[in-house]
Amino acid sequence: AAHLDFVFRPDANYLPLPVLEQSFGFSSLDATLLMASIARETSRIGLVTTISTTFGHPYLVARQLMSLHWLSHGRAGWNIVTALQGHENFGLPAMPPSDARYTRAIEFAEVVRALWSSFPSEALLVDRMSGRYADTAQILPIKHHGAEFAVEGPMNLPRFPGPRIPLMQAGGSAKGVDFAGQVADLVFGMTPDIASAKAMRDQLSARARAHGRAPRDIRLLPGLSLYLGETRKEARALFLETHRRVDRMQRVERVLSVIGLDLSEWPDDRRILPSDLPQPSTSNWGRTHRERLRRIVETEQPTVAELLARPEILSSVHWQVIGTVDDAFAEISSWFEAGAIDGFIAVPGGARSSLDLTLKALVPRLAEAGLFRREYRETSFLGHLQDENVLTPETGPDRFTSVNCIDVRAAKRSISSGTEDDSLNC
Repeated sequence: AAHLDFVFRPDANYLPLPVLEQSFGFSSLDATLLMASIARETSRIGLVTTISTTFGHPYLVARQLMSLHWLSHGRAGWNIVTALQGHENFGLPAMPPSDARYTRAIEFAEVVRALWSSFPSEALLVDRMSGRYADTAQILPIKHHGAEFAVEGPMNLPRFPGPRIPLMQAGGSAKGVDFAGQVADLVFGMTPDIASAKAMRDQLSARARAHGRAPRDIRLLPGLSLYLGETRKEARALFLETHRRVDRMQRVERVLSVIGLDLSEWPDDRRILPSDLPQPSTSNWGRTHRERLRRIVETEQPTVAELLARPEILSSVHWQVIGTVDDAFAEISSWFEAGAIDGFIAVPGGARSSLDLTLKALVPRLAEAGLFRREYRETSFLGHLQDENVLTPETGPDRFTSVNCIDVRAAKRSISSGTEDDSLNC
């Protein structure tokens, strides 16, 4: 009813038990099966599932995704992840290094796309008169022999006779951004402020050009955590109530784990100065969160109490709006007009009322302002993303391209919807 581009489900192949004390975490239905069930109950919205290239195999994944594409009549999407945890469930002594995971992911995606092309829909004849089911001359093996996989093919399912399956990616490392430059249509970005969003947008544009693609081919959709209320006071109360179980010691531990600064013995009124910060880690693990907290200290010099009350400490490191629909509309518009984003993935949190305000008030407000579609004009997921009637900063007043609860950009506006979860960076 809100005409979003897509909905997607983050997923993981392990169960973080500490999270289960207060949240369902990743204890969920299989994401692909869940999307298949939603396909039957919907007709337009894109359905993006999450599948890991570290723990999966391209033949099985190619078939699963193309099956979802058929079942949904062209609405499937693949969120490609390399995973951060879960090796113990797949017989691995440790998680492979980031570069090794992306090397595998690049080959994995190459094999999947080759398999999708190996059995073209045009090969299906289904000619009862002649007794011919298929023109087998068009169904060809891929004969892939690479460093990670040996796959003969062809796939045992024809390609859907319509728009292809869009690909989404979320890695923020140099290798991850380069991978996105090669294959991604959408990037689920962890950009907590406009500066990091602009930097990510610039990096994606550069890597797109390096791989012979246009920058507009890749849409940057930051996760946007929304705690919305009729008033700012109501929204703030909703946010604090949602995170009231996060005690002072847990907050101190988060600061220590992210930037290496132990505040356990510091008084609440002591200011944290840039000179107090340890040397920054060179690890990619939690890099976005680390850079965000260091920026807060360097620019604001908060007291200990002020830092421990920050949303970045209490909840996720995603872009956050805690306020009214007007506040969210103003900030989204500002980020988009600045060229920092192409849309966003809305993650309404705290209560059903926040979700309702997002879908029934915020999205219509964006549509009224010419920043999002008023109705669907296409039936496929890729069609939503390529809808030329939804314009972009380069083409005219309609600005948003995609939204996962909401996405904005290149030749159109789009929107989609995620689920509030502190572990989305996985």
